Amino acid sequence: MAAGIQVDPSTAGRSPVPADSWSARIGGHVRLFLKADALATFIAGVAGYGALGGPWLALVPLVLVPDVAMVGYLRNARLGSITYNIGHNLATAGAALGLGLWLGIGWLAVAGSVLVAHIGMDRLLGYGLKYPDAFKDTHLQRV
Repeated sequence: MAAGIQVDPSTAGRSPVPADSWSARIGGHVRLFLKADALATFIAGVAGYGALGGPWLALVPLVLVPDVAMVGYLRNARLGSITYNIGHNLATAGAALGLGLWLGIGWLAVAGSVLVAHIGMDRLLGYGLKYPDAFKDTHLQRV
């Protein structure tokens, strides 16, 4: 260990920030950029949904469906983080949207747009991708 650095053994292996609200840990321009990014993602998903002809009355219930990906947490935090992250990242959403558009599968493209909107909504609320140790330990805490 380097001279002059004190390490509290009770916090070893944990994030150096408390596990409460992400907005309390991230401030200034970084917080502003994260919020703007999340809002743009949400708007893009909603716009895509509308452009693809998705029924507006169905948007609210559909935008909640991706949270089914939390089912892995019923088994354990490791599996839960994997299933949650598969269902809550833009790579999955982009693949669904892109394949749906490319192959002409309308419901898949709409599902991709819904997922994009859901991800934006979640990020606006402070929910990030999960680490396997605890549900509240997200990538937004470690920015």
